[in-house]
Amino acid sequence: MRLCFIMLVLLALGGCGGPRAVLGLPVASSSAAQPQAIVPIYVATTRARSDNLSLPYSAERSKTLNFAKLDIGIPQNHVPGRVEKSGRVPDPSRHFSARTFQPIEQRQEFIRQLNAALAQRAPENREIFIFVHGYNNNFADSVFRNAQITYDYNIKSVSLHYAWPSGAALPLYVFDRDSALVGRRGLAETIEIAAQTNAKRIVLVGHSMGAYVVTEALRDLALRGRTNTLNRLGGVVLAAPDIDVDVFQSQLDDIGDIPRPFTIVVSRRDRALGFSRRLAGGHPRVGSGSDIAMLQEREIAVIDVSDVDGGRHSVFASSPTLMDVVNNDALMRSVLRDDQGTAGQTMLADGASVIEGAASLVIFLPSRIIGGIAQATAGQ
Repeated sequence: MRLCFIMLVLLALGGCGGPRAVLGLPVASSSAAQPQAIVPIYVATTRARSDNLSLPYSAERSKTLNFAKLDIGIPQNHVPGRVEKSGRVPDPSRHFSARTFQPIEQRQEFIRQLNAALAQRAPENREIFIFVHGYNNNFADSVFRNAQITYDYNIKSVSLHYAWPSGAALPLYVFDRDSALVGRRGLAETIEIAAQTNAKRIVLVGHSMGAYVVTEALRDLALRGRTNTLNRLGGVVLAAPDIDVDVFQSQLDDIGDIPRPFTIVVSRRDRALGFSRRLAGGHPRVGSGSDIAMLQEREIAVIDVSDVDGGRHSVFASSPTLMDVVNNDALMRSVLRDDQGTAGQTMLADGASVIEGAASLVIFLPSRIIGGIAQATAGQ
């Protein structure tokens, strides 16, 4: 019974059902099936290189950062929020698949290619979007999720995927936790590389255990005095962060002046983080939203998705409601209106009828913004 319970815990934490993904390389030249769209993904990874093209990066840890560029095909039957995948050779019309894979040997060449991709964007879109995956992901799982987010959220920035060496197996939660710590320096280097490009800003997003990699990388940069690199960050988002609340506060103390805006997506209905809390002896996780007031005092905005599309562990990537909100410019402008909400809590009431479920989204503003609103109101 105890073993069964542990396996259930790990299954919930994995948040990755269905077959384990493969890239589908090499692409069969005779295949008539085609994807509906192609999403270019640049990759920096501390996974070790593999001779298997279907998974060119393994679960082994590399002491050096590896670089690559992939073109990921979005299948014709794609449903927003889903990653349609196959454990066998994928059908490009029905499954996510890699169409090209180009290893990049040198750091400077990687920077050159990032700059070339930035130059192809409109000036307002010359950003780098760095995504960091969570627990129990192989390389294909994680890069497909990055492509899905980029496509479904209509992200026009250059997508840069950081792949840390997850073991991609349910019993390897502790291995993944250790790998997250091993991978922090690689992410810090990836952020430094992005900071050396011509990008106008860099946005950093970490999911679940990947959020732990993010905060550790920010801490590493701060402790090494890389202030200029940290200043290049134009936003940090932690989605369902699997981080102990006390550990997170310690990390924030070491980071000091955090990048802004700094946003955390939480859910009280996140069963995966509930199980993680049990594994940690009852210590609450940041992503469960157990201490929103503390986050506000730390100048962090909190988006509570407990009542949005089930509030599951991967709701940030799979929620049609969130996609509609982000892609609706008028509604996004109304989200942080100064005249909405009380005690720093903003609910999408006005205009929420346009998007079904949007009224269930709750946003808690940082105390600094709350104070500014109060002063402005008092002065009127």
